[in-house]
Amino acid sequence: MYTFRDSAGPILEQLTKTSPAVVIGICLMAAVYQIIEGIITTVLAKQYRSSFAYKNGITNAFLCSFYRVATLGSGSGVAAIIYLGEHGIEYGGGFGLYMIQYALHKISIALFSAIFFVMNWEFMRNWFGDYAGLLAGGYAVTLVITIGLFLFCCSKKFHRLIFRLLDIVNQKFHGRFEIMEAEIKRQCMMLEDASKHLLKNKKTTTGVILLCLLKCCFWYGIPYLLFRGVQFQGNPALSLSQVFAITSLSVMLAAVIPSPAGIGSTEFVFTTLFAGIVGTGMAGSASLLYRFGTFVFPFLVGTVVVLIRHFRRKKYPVTAYEKISCNLKVNIVI
Repeated sequence: MYTFRDSAGPILEQLTKTSPAVVIGICLMAAVYQIIEGIITTVLAKQYRSSFAYKNGITNAFLCSFYRVATLGSGSGVAAIIYLGEHGIEYGGGFGLYMIQYALHKISIALFSAIFFVMNWEFMRNWFGDYAGLLAGGYAVTLVITIGLFLFCCSKKFHRLIFRLLDIVNQKFHGRFEIMEAEIKRQCMMLEDASKHLLKNKKTTTGVILLCLLKCCFWYGIPYLLFRGVQFQGNPALSLSQVFAITSLSVMLAAVIPSPAGIGSTEFVFTTLFAGIVGTGMAGSASLLYRFGTFVFPFLVGTVVVLIRHFRRKKYPVTAYEKISCNLKVNIVI
């Protein structure tokens, strides 16, 4: 709330005007996003284990949402790998699957933003033309991060370069980082195996990217529920395509600002981009409701999932494989 300290009054005023129907709509859109995320996980997981069910993928999506909040982003990957392990996908496969899925997610975010920026070129240039340099810098940083992440997941040559650098550093410090170097090499090898296994089918990979683009529509369309039919500063109401363009741009730019789980950075960039068009009060309230839909609501559903799993584990003994999977979490470097 420190970011909005000068506009707390207008924000609260807009929040009180939000109808229950809009809040329900936000929750439904957030739920559909998580369901599609679960479908993506299932599509990838079935390449390791054909019996992996869609309900397992959806459960995994909400579990990750819970641990993303509970650990400020650091534990969602560990939770996903352990859950996949509980359902027959070994640690190496689960680690590779999570990283490949994350890389495809990042690629889709950049692709979605670029598509709708171009589709709304005149509108975006009119409103944000003064920030062309900053926007270009944001796209450049996002592109570098995305390429780096994809190379880390898939490229043998890139891995060999990392190994050489690690060897040089380790020799310089007389083997002080030998254990860390061995662990990084092991995880790179797992990623190579996973990329061969998961990305060999171009049709499946294309389908996953399309699903990632589809799920983005449900998150990035949330502000449209708030702005729909309202005229701003004498201009026509924002179209769905324009809302997609601005929201996706704000999410992409916020991702390059270091902050735990994107908390604070997303609200700041979101409010900054929308404020000039819809006013600070409405932009601020929309950013809070957007955070609720993309962060708080999935966490609440994830909490229910975690509690159900907890009571089931008390009723049914934990299997030996689950115990082994839980012990692996201390060795995972995300």
